[in-house]
Amino acid sequence: MGGRPAARRPGTAGDVDPARAVAFEVLTAVREQDAYTNLVLPAMLRSRGVAGRDAAFATELVSGTIRRQGTYDAVIAANVDRPLAKVDPDVLDALRLGTHQLLAMRVPSHAAVGTTVDLVRSRVGRGPTGFVNAVLRKVAAHDLDGWVRRVAPDPVADPVGFAAVAHSHPQWVVEELQRALGDDGELEALLAADNAAPKVTLVARPGLASVEELVGAGGTASSMSPYAVELSGGDPGTVPAVAEGRAGVQDEGSQLVALALSRATVDGRDERWLDLCAGPGGKSALLAALAAERGAGLLASERQHHRAVLVRRATAAARTGLLGVVTADGTVPAWRPGTFDRVLVDAPCSGLGALRRRPESRWRRTPQDLRDLVPLQRALLGSALDSVRSGGVVAYATCSPVVAETSEVVRDVVAGRDDVVLEDATPLFDGVPDLRPGAARLPGTVQLWPHRHGTDAMFLALLRRR
Repeated sequence: MGGRPAARRPGTAGDVDPARAVAFEVLTAVREQDAYTNLVLPAMLRSRGVAGRDAAFATELVSGTIRRQGTYDAVIAANVDRPLAKVDPDVLDALRLGTHQLLAMRVPSHAAVGTTVDLVRSRVGRGPTGFVNAVLRKVAAHDLDGWVRRVAPDPVADPVGFAAVAHSHPQWVVEELQRALGDDGELEALLAADNAAPKVTLVARPGLASVEELVGAGGTASSMSPYAVELSGGDPGTVPAVAEGRAGVQDEGSQLVALALSRATVDGRDERWLDLCAGPGGKSALLAALAAERGAGLLASERQHHRAVLVRRATAAARTGLLGVVTADGTVPAWRPGTFDRVLVDAPCSGLGALRRRPESRWRRTPQDLRDLVPLQRALLGSALDSVRSGGVVAYATCSPVVAETSEVVRDVVAGRDDVVLEDATPLFDGVPDLRPGAARLPGTVQLWPHRHGTDAMFLALLRRR
């Protein structure tokens, strides 16, 4: 990202450039309201009239600061005379923003320090400005690598602790990712990929939009999903096909999961498809379009009403491919057993496979979340298997590589049933390179990775009802 955007002359109380003001407000919303950056930031940019270069600067400032918060907190802690818990939260947010500009953006040191002091003076008051100025001047004394060497544990004595600080992930997350990867020496590459800004990928919903149309709007076709187009820049909402619901913004990993279910063979009829956990609707929209091409239809089910509303919006253009959208608890099916030929259960999960896209998730999730989610995941997979007929297939997917909510859930559910077989899903990912299994993964299941495939870390297992 380039240097500081066009700004008013610094030095006057209340005189803060729009990009930094928005960044500070977004960090406040994330901290105080548990807001998600990818939802609140675009709305705030629009409401404040921040666009172009300033919007790009604000986006990098917010997302980068949140992604690298663990590293920056270690750096800031080394330069203050009190525990970070004793630092005013607004002041700490400002220090994080300033530290990101100093250590990871091409912002001159005097500008990074001066504008952060202006921000604190305007939003917090004059009292903390001297403190902020002094801390950031100390931070500016070394570059990011220099600070990591000073504040992180020894990489030989404590490699996981070092990785947690150096790559800004909670230690328990690093441990889970290491377990999922195995001993292939890829951990550092994965953690670095989690800290990279994700590309914007569009999906051309078949029968409604074409890849050629999206390429003509400024995109580049992908080599993995036949419907994926990478957008080089700009607001995807201005692409006509996206605005009309004929295309959408969808990570390529999510597209590949939906495609895998559609590519699996089924015995006999192929008319009724089910998306058991449909919200917010991206996979449902693609599946409905694929179903329509075969004369089949998709029922989208979502437990939470507000997410069911999102599914209806996402699938509004699906036409003949959508049987309907229902608000229902997937663990207590509202349909008879054996009703469907294909079922997708994209289970609620930790979301640790999408840390590029939701940077705040790494700081919100805890090991207890896994313990709470796994029983639900097992119940949903069991319900999906009950909902599919003999000869039909179920795709169990998560946006997480964590073994407890991927391979172990599948292994446990299959072990408790004599009417289900786990099939090899890798042939369904034709054109996707480097699908080698990790040591902890069930043979035949598929795990995508940000550092290998440029996608979210989507997991998929294919099960057939016998």
